[in-house]
Amino acid sequence: MIVDLPDTTTSNISKTLVKIREEGGAVALGRVLTLVISTKLGHEEEAIEAANDASREHPMRVIVISTGTDGPKTRDDPRLDAQIRVGGDAGASEVIVLKAYGDTASDEEGLVTGLLLPDAPVVAWWPADAPKIVSQSPLGRIAQRRITDAAAQSDPRGFLHHLSDTYEPGDTDFAWTRLTLWRAQLAAVLDQPPYESITGIEVHGSSDSPSTSLLAAWLQMQLDVPAKHELVTPAHGSSGIQGVKLRRASGAIELERTSGSIATLTQPNQPTHDISLPRRSLRDCLAEELRRLDPDDLFGEVIQRGLSQLDEPSKIHSSKSKAASK
Repeated sequence: MIVDLPDTTTSNISKTLVKIREEGGAVALGRVLTLVISTKLGHEEEAIEAANDASREHPMRVIVISTGTDGPKTRDDPRLDAQIRVGGDAGASEVIVLKAYGDTASDEEGLVTGLLLPDAPVVAWWPADAPKIVSQSPLGRIAQRRITDAAAQSDPRGFLHHLSDTYEPGDTDFAWTRLTLWRAQLAAVLDQPPYESITGIEVHGSSDSPSTSLLAAWLQMQLDVPAKHELVTPAHGSSGIQGVKLRRASGAIELERTSGSIATLTQPNQPTHDISLPRRSLRDCLAEELRRLDPDDLFGEVIQRGLSQLDEPSKIHSSKSKAASK
């Protein structure tokens, strides 16, 4: 069910939610958190779809705040249009979409405060442009967890270093979440014999992939071995992390992504294996981050200490990417 509330107030939205609850049952029961999404007008649906999918694992109230411009619908006068989605239109959540215009858009905290679930954690998510200092932004101040996406910024690697300088416990980024499968696979390989020390680390990926730098920083910090990482000018289908090589006395371990969802694992004296290593969807990243509402201490160490200790990457053109991935 979708209820449109043009030119409304947060008080009226709250009353409408109560009415829907009374008429359709206790739709708020079982909600474990409030997810607040800050996005631009006209760019809400992809984030809402990811939140709806993630809500099947984490029942929640979703509040979407859309500001900025929306083509011919842009208004300079203060105005708040809202939409409430429940039932099949909201997955296992209830979605409140707030489209704010004029001066109304300048008070994000005030718009959401009266709509938060009582006594429930608050998670803030910026799918696109992030505030200058996430933890000090209006939404960041009221959230226990704050999610950004370096890959969506105009300068992904620059944003990571900025996040390193401004990091506060509770901050996280999807560039880190996208590493989960890589980290798990590499850890599993190193847990098997022979138990030899790693003497060299090489990581390569596309230049638009901040996850490549984070993976190199994590490996360098965990293995206490300097890591080299190469950033390749992205060609068609080459975006993201492309491969990792770990050198040791008996030979190199190589994990190379050969397609969008398959990676090849090569080890000395063992058969080559093709393993599933899919690129993580927005829904997968969001669902993982919502599983923990306490600060991610490991991410804090990697973004603050590991990234600063990492050498600058070497950069090569896409014409060399094939050779680099061998």
